[in-house]
Amino acid sequence: MSTPKKPRKQKSKKINVSARQHWETILRSVTKEEVPVEMLEYLTVNLIDGSKVNINIKQLIAEGRKPKDIESEINHKLDSLDAMVEDVDFFICIDSVASVVQPVTDKILKNL
Repeated sequence: MSTPKKPRKQKSKKINVSARQHWETILRSVTKEEVPVEMLEYLTVNLIDGSKVNINIKQLIAEGRKPKDIESEINHKLDSLDAMVEDVDFFICIDSVASVVQPVTDKILKNL
C-alpha cells in the first residue's frame, strides 16, 4: 500500500507588470470616470447623425498645447454641441499610463 501524495504547493508566478499586455488587461478591468488628458491618445466624438470626429490629443500635446487648455477647449466644444453628440470614446495611451504608474508600483512591491 502506498502513502497518499501530499498536495503540491502552488508555486508563485512572476508577473511582469511593466509589460504592455498586462497594462492593457488592467486598464480594461478598471471603471474610468475621469481620465487625465495627458493619458489620452485620442478621442472620438460620435454624433447622432452617425458621423465621427477624431481628436488626436497626443499630437496636440506634442505641438506644445497644454493639457489643461486642451481639456477646457474640448469640454467647451462638447457642451456647445451637446444636442448633436451621441457619445464620446476615449482612447488611453497605455505607454503614458505605464510610465506614470510603474514607478509607484515598483515602490510598493519592492519589499515583496
